[in-house]
Amino acid sequence: MAGEGDIDNLPKNDANYTALTPLWFLERAALVHPQRKSIIHGRLQYTWLQTYQRCRRMASALSKHSIGLGKTVAVIAPNVPAIYEAHFGVPMAGAVVNCVNIRLNAQTVAFLLGHCSAAAVMVDQEYFSLADEALKILAGKSQGNFRPPLMIVIGDENCDPRALKYALDKGAIEYEKFLEGGDPEFAWRPPKDEWQSIALGYTSGTTSSPKGVVLSHRGAYIMALSDCVIWGLSEGAVYLWTLPMFHCNGWCFTWALAALCGTNICLRQVTAKSVYSAIANQGVTHFCAAPVVLNTIANARKDEAILPLPRLVRVMTAGAAPPPSVLFAMTQLGFRVTHTYGLSETYGPSTVCAWKPEWDSLPPETQARLNARQGVRYVGMEGLDVVDPKTMAPVPADGTSLGEIVMRGNSVMKGYLNNPKANEEAFHGGWYHSGDLGVKHPDGYIEVKDRAKDIIISGGENISSLEVESALYHHPAVLEVAVVARPDERWGESPCAFVTLKPGMDDGGSDQQHMAEDIMKFCRKKLPAYWIPKSILFGPLPKTSTGKVQKHLLRKKAKEMGPVKKSRL
Repeated sequence: MAGEGDIDNLPKNDANYTALTPLWFLERAALVHPQRKSIIHGRLQYTWLQTYQRCRRMASALSKHSIGLGKTVAVIAPNVPAIYEAHFGVPMAGAVVNCVNIRLNAQTVAFLLGHCSAAAVMVDQEYFSLADEALKILAGKSQGNFRPPLMIVIGDENCDPRALKYALDKGAIEYEKFLEGGDPEFAWRPPKDEWQSIALGYTSGTTSSPKGVVLSHRGAYIMALSDCVIWGLSEGAVYLWTLPMFHCNGWCFTWALAALCGTNICLRQVTAKSVYSAIANQGVTHFCAAPVVLNTIANARKDEAILPLPRLVRVMTAGAAPPPSVLFAMTQLGFRVTHTYGLSETYGPSTVCAWKPEWDSLPPETQARLNARQGVRYVGMEGLDVVDPKTMAPVPADGTSLGEIVMRGNSVMKGYLNNPKANEEAFHGGWYHSGDLGVKHPDGYIEVKDRAKDIIISGGENISSLEVESALYHHPAVLEVAVVARPDERWGESPCAFVTLKPGMDDGGSDQQHMAEDIMKFCRKKLPAYWIPKSILFGPLPKTSTGKVQKHLLRKKAKEMGPVKKSRL
């Protein structure tokens, strides 16, 4: 019997096959819309032709310093034009861009720069002292073998000029001067192999050293186009950068905006007032944000909000399961929210709660509840399931059977940098293991119930911290909430709620005790008795720069409080 084969034996050739890379999107944008605004940052504005030339200058200047294939360039900056340009300029030189979280401490930044052997560091002037301190720590640990990276400082007229002067006095090259040393017509080359690395990002590292997530040109290309398809992004979209570009490369919207020839509105600091102002004055049509940022926008003071919205504004949210109450509030204000879910290891969002026309006739509260689910796989993600982590067998699609969410496909990372043990665990059984627990509904939509480490086990029964939080968000006085496990003498663990009250609701003292009792009473109407928080603490929640609540800090605080005492009655 003849073996299996294609209908032909036609080979690949230069005319019909090339490595996939999102770098071509920028070249095309400069050709099609050379005079269209590409980036706006305060008074600073660039066109797509200028951005293409600036990125080629960057690639050229890096190449002159022998920074290319096999080298990493770290970028420590908020959402300013330079970090956007680095997403193209660095890989155009053949190097890998590593965008660093600006809210990390010097010790962690030192670990990152050492782990990836950064050949150059581009740092915003406001964060130069952070980078400088990190390099001192790195030098101290190197036992005399330290080779300092090329230091490039990014100036910003919106910042204190003394910080820029300090950086220049320390020997750093000013960013614009560095670009001037490059050729705007530099003949950059796409990767020969689309599996070549384009970006490196680090996980939060809350329980151990951060892991370096390596992404390929192929994956970035596919995810960028998937973003456009999933969200229905139209040519010429005006996108507001509320999501940090250092977080999963801005969920690959850095590259997607070039594919669409859209306009990037850079926002150095995110506030409700700045978001509403950009929508009203700069034509914003789209932005991405974590649920906590949406909560801030939905609860903005009257002097911060500009309502009604001048146009429909589309919002994509991910990062943590959004409470239905927040989705409902945003919808009522005129935003159309698309709910996605993913991880750094999946280039950002990898599932979407795809909206169905039949939901349009449902009550708004029901729509919000359905939209709070994490949904179905992205176009560029070929496999998604909820499985028993021990047997890898899919759980029943009954909406109650709990399992681990796993993915496979072109939008899964290459792996963790220099970490074979972590890679073996992450890719066990031919799937990427998210570490998130969820259920699969009869319609095939998945729903995250908790991180495996966030599940509360009370008397042997599982309690979803996310579902308790969702119930608490319905209380009229609650602005933000996070629920974690607290040791319990009788039940092993019980829910402990950390609550931020809405402005004017928090008078402190005995009033907080009354508020705690009122919240518990409220919960009794919505939750099983053993799900009701036995401990409620008030105050601001610790968050990452991307708006995620740092639950590991809250778990530590709950543990330090000691166990809930067993009743002596």
